[in-house]
Amino acid sequence: MKTLLINQSIKNTLLLALGLCSSIFTQAQNWNLVWADEFTNGIGADWVFETGTGSGGWGNNELQYYRQQNATVENGQLVITAKNESFGGMNYTSARMKTQGRKSWKYGKIEARIAMPSFLGVWPAFWMLGDNITSVGWPSCGEIDVMEHVNTEAATHGTIHWQDHNNSYANYSGSTGTNVTAFHTYAVEWDANAIKWFLDGNLYHEASIAGGVNGTSEFHNNFFILLNMAIGGNWPGFNVDNGALPAKMYVDYVRVYQSGGGSSNGVATLFQHCDYGGYSASLNPGSYTLGQLQALGVSNDDISSIQIQSGYQLTMYQHNNFTGNSLVKTSNDNCLVNEGFNDNISSVIVAQASSGWSATIEAENWTVQSGTQTEACSEGGQNVGWIDTNDWMVWDINPPSSGAYTVEYRVSSPNSNGMIQLEKAGGSPVYGTKSVQNTGGWQNWTTVAHTISLSGGQQQIAIKALTGGWNINWFKITSAGGSRVVSEPSVPEPTPEISLSIFPNPASNLLNIKGLKGLGNYQIYDLSGKTVLGGILSSEDGLSSTIDVSSLNTGSYFLVESLSNTKMRFIKK
Repeated sequence: MKTLLINQSIKNTLLLALGLCSSIFTQAQNWNLVWADEFTNGIGADWVFETGTGSGGWGNNELQYYRQQNATVENGQLVITAKNESFGGMNYTSARMKTQGRKSWKYGKIEARIAMPSFLGVWPAFWMLGDNITSVGWPSCGEIDVMEHVNTEAATHGTIHWQDHNNSYANYSGSTGTNVTAFHTYAVEWDANAIKWFLDGNLYHEASIAGGVNGTSEFHNNFFILLNMAIGGNWPGFNVDNGALPAKMYVDYVRVYQSGGGSSNGVATLFQHCDYGGYSASLNPGSYTLGQLQALGVSNDDISSIQIQSGYQLTMYQHNNFTGNSLVKTSNDNCLVNEGFNDNISSVIVAQASSGWSATIEAENWTVQSGTQTEACSEGGQNVGWIDTNDWMVWDINPPSSGAYTVEYRVSSPNSNGMIQLEKAGGSPVYGTKSVQNTGGWQNWTTVAHTISLSGGQQQIAIKALTGGWNINWFKITSAGGSRVVSEPSVPEPTPEISLSIFPNPASNLLNIKGLKGLGNYQIYDLSGKTVLGGILSSEDGLSSTIDVSSLNTGSYFLVESLSNTKMRFIKK
C-alpha cells in the first residue's frame, strides 16, 4: 500500500532482465488450485482482522479506524464498507483483513474478482506482504500490490516494494485503465523468474526477480494476502468526498493457484472427449465452481470422460455453484454419454469416497404420508408421485452415530424449481433442502444429493415438498466420512437449549434478536440452503442485536446464530 517513485536505473535493469527471462516465464503454466475463499458461507477461518489506526495511520497517514464489523457477506460476496462515523478518535471506519499466521505461499497465481467505489479519498487494495515482516520489517519483507486504486482514477495499479541491493527502498509500478466500479479479475502470476500483473487475463505489467536482481531476494519467500479499503492517506491525499459514504468494496472470491509443473498429479482428471481424449485438467480434493474450472482451462459443458483414483469420489453438477442435477462417480468412466451427463458439467467436488453405514429407502415404503400416490416406475417397482406443495412422507431410520451424512434422492420432473425439504418427523429440526430441476419427464430419472447432520439412533425422518411437481423413486443415506458432497449449503441443525427470539416476524427492514449469550456471527439462509446474508452481530448490552434485512427478497428464511448454532425461521415481507 506504499507508492513512491522508483529509481530510473533500477527500472531499466528490471526491464532488461525481463527481456532475458520472458521466454521462460511466458510458457503456459499448469495451475492447480491450492486455496480459495468464495465467501459463499461467510468469511473463511483463514482471515485475521486488524483493528485500530496502526502506526502513523498504518504508515500512510490513513484517516480511518479499522473494525471487523465493517466486513460482512452479502449474496455470497465479501463486502468491506467504509463509513463516515466517529470511532476511536477517527472520523471514518473501514476493514482490513489478512491471512498472516494462517496461510501464506511462495510463488503461484493469486487472483480476486473485485468491484470497488471510485471517489475522492478512497484507497482500496488487494496485496501481499512477506511472512518475515515481524522479524525484518518493511520494506525488507517485500510487498506485492496486486491491485490498488485511488480517488476517481479510471485505473488500477500493480506494484512491488522492496529493499534493494544498496539497502535502499525501491518500488516498481505499472497501471492500466479500467472502470473499477465494475467487477474485474485482478491477478499476479509469480515464479522464481518474474512477477506479472493481469487485468481480466490481460497482461499489463511485469518485473523480473530472477536471481534476486537488484536485491529482489525478498520475493523468493512466503507471502500472505491482505484486503482493505483505506480512506485518505499519503497517496490519495486528505480531502474526502463524504457524500460518497458509506461506500462498499465487493470481493466475489480470492483464489491461490500453484504450478503443477505440467503434469497430471491430482486425484481426479477431467477429459474433453470420450476415451480420455482432448484436453485434460487434473484436480486435487476440493470444490470447483465454473470460474475455477475455467481458470484451469476447462470450458463449460465440455467434459465427456473422467478418471478418479481409488478412495476418492467425483461429484459432477449440471450448473454452476453445485446446483442442478448431479452425478457421483468413484471409478473411471470413459464416456459420460452412457450416464446422460455428457457435456453437462459446470461445477464439481472432489472428496474422499464416502464409506461406512448406508441405507437405501424405497420412497413407497413410508410409514405415514399426506397427499401422495404411488405408480409403476420405469426403473422397476413403484415410485411416489402426484406430489404437490406441502405434501409429506415419513420413514423410520437408524443411523449408527451422530455426524455428517450424504443424502441422495432419485427424482424426476418435467417442471423446474421443485424443492425437497428434509426434516425430522414433526417438522423440526429442518436438516436441509434440495432443488429438483426439469429432468425431461415424469419417468426420466436423475440423482441429486446434499450433506446434512443427523443424530444417531432410531428415529423418523420426513420429506416435505416445499414446492411440488416431482416424483421420487428412492433415497439413500450414507455416512459422509468427512467428505463434502454438498450441492448447496444445508441449514445447520439448531441447538434447542439456547432460548433466542426474533421479532417482528414477518419483518420488513429490521429484524431484532433477543436472548444472546454474547456477540458472534450470524448467517441467513434461503429455503434452498444458500447463504444470502451474514456478518457480525453488534450490541450495546451484549444481549440483543438488530439486523438490516431490507436487501432480502420477499420470502421465508432461516437465521443461524454462531455461538449457540441456534436456527430461527422468519418471513421477509
